[in-house]
This record gives sequence, structure tokens and C-alpha cells, in this order.
Amino acid sequence: MQIIEVNTAALEKTFLNMVNTIYASDKNYIRPLDIMIQDTFNPLKNNLLLNGYAVRYIVVRDQKCVGRVAAFINPKKAFGFEQPTGGIGFFECENNQEAANLLFDASKKWLQNKGMEAMDGPINFGENDNFWGCLIEGFTPPAFGMAYNPNYYQNLFESYGFAAYYNQITNHLDLSKEFPERFWRISERIISKPGLTFKHFTWKDSDRFIDNFIEIYNDAWQFHENFTPIQKSSIKNLIEKTRSFLMPELIWYAYFNDEPIGFLVMFPDANQIIKHLHGKLNWWAKLKFVYYRQTKAMTRTRVTVFGIKTHFQRMGIESGIFHQLRDVVKRNPQFTEMELSWVGDFNPKMRALLEAMGASLGKKHITYRILFNQKQVARSAIIPTNSKQLGKNQDNN
Repeated sequence: MQIIEVNTAALEKTFLNMVNTIYASDKNYIRPLDIMIQDTFNPLKNNLLLNGYAVRYIVVRDQKCVGRVAAFINPKKAFGFEQPTGGIGFFECENNQEAANLLFDASKKWLQNKGMEAMDGPINFGENDNFWGCLIEGFTPPAFGMAYNPNYYQNLFESYGFAAYYNQITNHLDLSKEFPERFWRISERIISKPGLTFKHFTWKDSDRFIDNFIEIYNDAWQFHENFTPIQKSSIKNLIEKTRSFLMPELIWYAYFNDEPIGFLVMFPDANQIIKHLHGKLNWWAKLKFVYYRQTKAMTRTRVTVFGIKTHFQRMGIESGIFHQLRDVVKRNPQFTEMELSWVGDFNPKMRALLEAMGASLGKKHITYRILFNQKQVARSAIIPTNSKQLGKNQDNN
């Protein structure tokens, strides 16, 4: 077997198309749009490449591609851990440990040469709402942006020496069933509080809503391990990529005396259409997308991100936001399922909220880490359940 760096258009095509072999008999697999993967490695589309680095490899046996991987370094994240840490992603491989090891070894060597001492994977070279984690439970058709893989990938990673850094839990809600009555009683009490208002996203005020998102996000996630502020360009890119299926009334903000304090971002599941496009987005595929969208083929929604400013956490603002979605869902009866993906096991507050809503387990992914010096991997730090108190303690230090 031979490792080859992807550095030509022909090799990129091989990199993209090798999934046709891996998933030839898997009816649950939905091929992501090629353009989404290509843009990840395009400096004109991915701002992380302005200061970061990425490389792609394939492994070939008897002139046939049997595996692929990408390795990358995001300087804003890499040096925030105890050891400099890079990442690998877009991993696909036949059930062959030797082939997988060649891909992992090539990635490790490349990362070491650039000063890294560990690698996480499988992750994305971008935000964690797309292509993140190794699926180990819930092998059903994935929602848009969710990672999917054969069940033997877990063994390929762990046999190489990767250890779980954190678990990612995806929950499902059956929208044909009412939420627990207690949940609605709480939400009605929340929305009646003086000064508290809710608004959904609108295109004409999109710039203001993006600024509100950044303000809330950078406050709400400040206690996450290795937190880095989100950039406005990242949000604009997300909106542009999802514009064809984004529904403004599925994205809600909470305000207290006009101060933005929380948000929920939810999209219709475009994968229910993308599964018919086989990774392509040519003119014919675009016509098919429009056709399926008009026939209301998207029956599932996916909550991709949910945040409340630290000062307003543990006040039930989440319930108030979901209360706004109650009427939206009733006006769109084609939506029968809501996916909340994903929540890390390092986030007990959100896990508790999902349990209160009556959500059921849908999928489980693992984000792995391997340390090059063979030390034991420490699990990701738990987010404090009282972030306000932690903030006060830090201010006093």
C-alpha cells in the first residue's frame, strides 16, 4: 500500500469519490455535497487557511484508493491545550487496520513536523456543527452536517491508540407528541417576565442578528475548554451556505430590556433532499433541490446551536425560546421530528434540559484524542453548572 498526498485535481476527485466504495451497500449513508468538502480546503472559502495549515492523503492498494484522511492545524485552537494539538478529519477507510494506520501515521508525522504533540479526530477544519466525531451508536440517516461512518471505524481508531476525549449525544424529539405539561407551565411563566422579549431572525435585519449572535455566543461559551471567540465571517459563511433552505422563523433570539441574551438556531434537514443529489450541485441537482423543497420533503429539523449568556443561565430562558417554536411547528405540520445535535458530555446543563423536554437518545459520537508521547488522555473538562459563580471567582483571582 502507498500513501499519496492529494495535490492535483485528479487526486482530489479520487479523494471525494472513494466514498462510493465504502458506502456502496449502506442505505443510510447520505453523501455530503462535494462543494462543502472542497471549500474546506479552499483558502478563498475557509478563512482558517489564512493562518492555518491542511493536507490531504489517500492510501492506494493495487491502484485502487482504499482510504483517505485530512490533517490540519487551527492556530487559534491548537495552542490552547496543555499540549499543541492538531486534528484529522474526513477519514474514510475500508475495514483494514493496516490501511488506517498508514493514514494515521502520515497525519501524525505531518502534525509533528509542524510542532504538534497530539491530534483529535475525526473532526472538521472549521466549526464543530459539521462533520464532527466518530459515530458509534444510532446508525440511521444523518442530518445535514452530521458525521456518519461504518460501525467498524470505532475499532480502527481505538486499535491505533486513540482514546475518547468526549462523547457527543444527539437527541430526537417526536414533534407529533406534546412536550411534558410541566415544561409548558415553566415556559409560560418565563415568557411573562417583565422586560423579556423574543424575536426570530429576519433577512432585512440579518447584520444586526449576526452581531447579536456573536455577542451571546462569546459570552455563553467563555467557560468552555479552549474557548476562542467566533468570527463574524464564520456566521456569514454559514448563512450563505444554508440560504437555500434556511427558515427565518426557526431561528430565535431572547432579549432582556433589549439586550440580546440567548438564541436557538435550527434548520430544516436539507439532507432529506441532498440524499437525491449524490454529492453534486450542478444545474440539474439545483433543479431537483428546488423540486423536493417545494414538495416539503424536509420533515425533520436540526438544532445546531443553542446559547444563553452566563448571567441569564439557570433562569429558564431556554424554555421561553422553545415556547416561541410551538406555534411555528403547528404552522408547519410537515415537520414531525426535531434533532438536537449535538451536546457534549461535558455540558450537564444542556443534557438536563433535553431530559426535561422528554427527548430520546438518537445517536452517539466520540471525539478521540491521541497524545504522541503516549501519556494517558485526560477527558474534556466539564462546563460548570454555575458559570456565573465561576466568572466571579475568576475575577477575584
